[in-house]
Amino acid sequence: MNQFNLSSSLRTTFLVMIALGVVCLGLTWISDDHSHTRFWSNVLHNSVFFTGISIMATFFMAASITAYAGWYTAFKRVFESFSMFLIPGFIIMAIIGIVVYMDGNHLYHWADESLSDPNNKNYDQIIGGKSGFLNKNWYLFGTIVIGAAYIFLATKIRSLSISEETAGNEENFATHRKIRSYAAAFLPIFGFTSVVLIWQWVMSVDSHWYSTMFAWYSLASLFVAMMSLVALTLIYLRKNGYYHNLSKHHVHDVGKFIFGISVFWTYLWFSQFMLIWYANIGEETIYFKERYNNYPVLFFMNIVVNFALPFLVLMRNDTKWKTGSLSFMAIVVFLGHWMDFFLMIKPGVLITANHLGHSAAGHGAEAAGHATEAAGHGAEAAGHAAAHGAEHVSSIVSGFTFPGLLELGTMLGFLGLFGIVAFTVLTKASLTSEKDPYLNESLHHHV
Repeated sequence: MNQFNLSSSLRTTFLVMIALGVVCLGLTWISDDHSHTRFWSNVLHNSVFFTGISIMATFFMAASITAYAGWYTAFKRVFESFSMFLIPGFIIMAIIGIVVYMDGNHLYHWADESLSDPNNKNYDQIIGGKSGFLNKNWYLFGTIVIGAAYIFLATKIRSLSISEETAGNEENFATHRKIRSYAAAFLPIFGFTSVVLIWQWVMSVDSHWYSTMFAWYSLASLFVAMMSLVALTLIYLRKNGYYHNLSKHHVHDVGKFIFGISVFWTYLWFSQFMLIWYANIGEETIYFKERYNNYPVLFFMNIVVNFALPFLVLMRNDTKWKTGSLSFMAIVVFLGHWMDFFLMIKPGVLITANHLGHSAAGHGAEAAGHATEAAGHGAEAAGHAAAHGAEHVSSIVSGFTFPGLLELGTMLGFLGLFGIVAFTVLTKASLTSEKDPYLNESLHHHV
């Protein structure tokens, strides 16, 4: 079968997952502090993760087209379907940007504009020095402009790929040449702007910290998670009677990407950690010191799950194409890199909430000096404002020290949204592009 039909059972599964995510977000909201720090950090975590997967699918597709790669052509529709999540993904990120712009959450320390004002007593020299980039305008409008460029190019590649099916016998493959021009245009835009997004969305959560390797590290993590979803999607489709033209060699190459980029991710993890530890510069060590001291289980589990397991299991040649072993490792690696982003985001958000909570407590104490009654109300307000922040990071803080049930439910909700978007897009065109000039190369692919 070359035309995918989204079954009612699969659609229902995705809708139930989305409903579960909505319920978990609702429960997080009503049990949260007054700024809903846990709620917004969960939305940021999953939005960045799944939008990043969509970005990396678009990048892989564009890079493969530009490089005249043919091996993936038989199942390129999977990458196209993943790329279409850019639309809901960037909409959610724009909503987060609007809330940051309106001071509606405590996700980013730099969003407190008093820290960038040299005339304010709260002036922070490091944040002030970065304020030309770390500011609300850049965050919101940068996300919107870059997102619009990504969405335009991805949808253009997708629409041309579909129109290629009905283009007839073209001289010089005119439609495919257009596809290649848009793919080539995407690559330099991605190269310069993807780091901007990662710095704004994730690295600036720890606004005093800086690493030149962070963008590479984050994008490698997203790439492995993307390939893991591709592997699971192909296995599911083949099991349900689709993609019989795919051989074990195609799946084997997807497994090689999971294995190879897992090793590359580990190289970046070690290089970033080792160089920062060796240089011992305060602005750099704070990131790892916080996670090493207060999140040791997540810190070391990150290496075990995202390097040791895929390295040991996928090193064997046959495990890269055997359905059972590849499915297991794809699930483990996908969850492992979701945890990786949890560790990137949550500690910094908790520190920001802690700082703002203590600031609120300080204002309450100042008010207490003027009137005892006001102090009582100020102390009560400060207690609510501090919420997560009043607890020290070394203690267990729900939703921050380790992912709780609400975090897992939220992730399943976003996965359901990603799934229903991707699989609905798959129904809009044939699973294998019969008119792609590299189809024969793909069908005869052998490793």
